[in-house]
Amino acid sequence: MSTLKEQRKAGFLISQIQQISSRILNKKLKENKIYNITASKGRILFTLWKKDNITLMELAKKTSLSKSNLSMTLDKMEKEGRILRKNSPDNRREIRIELLEKGLNDLNKKFLKISMEMNELFFKGFDEKEIDAFENYLDRSLQNLKNYNLKK
Repeated sequence: MSTLKEQRKAGFLISQIQQISSRILNKKLKENKIYNITASKGRILFTLWKKDNITLMELAKKTSLSKSNLSMTLDKMEKEGRILRKNSPDNRREIRIELLEKGLNDLNKKFLKISMEMNELFFKGFDEKEIDAFENYLDRSLQNLKNYNLKK
């Protein structure tokens, strides 16, 4: 007989939510004529829109992308003219990521619109208190996973 703890399904539900929301997001991107933006590129752009000219280490931490995925995605974004990697004037070993004009244009406005639509869809039927609590629980779970990952 299984225990209640063995019957928990949060990880399974989160995985399904991620898959379905990715499909919806991709559909909305196409509807808004936004092409060639992967989930990784979107996370990087979203982070840089909030704070530009940050170190590679800061970007890795804020996006939770693996070093290889981040490096490969930044290579592509640099070739597309969206970002620029440059050495920090204070520390030559430190690489900073700067968002270029092509990364800004009207893409930011379209992304914000889509993000708001996704939030409305995601939180339909929730009140503000429930949303705050839910996001707090997700933040705590994410921190648990990050802490575990850092110990290995």
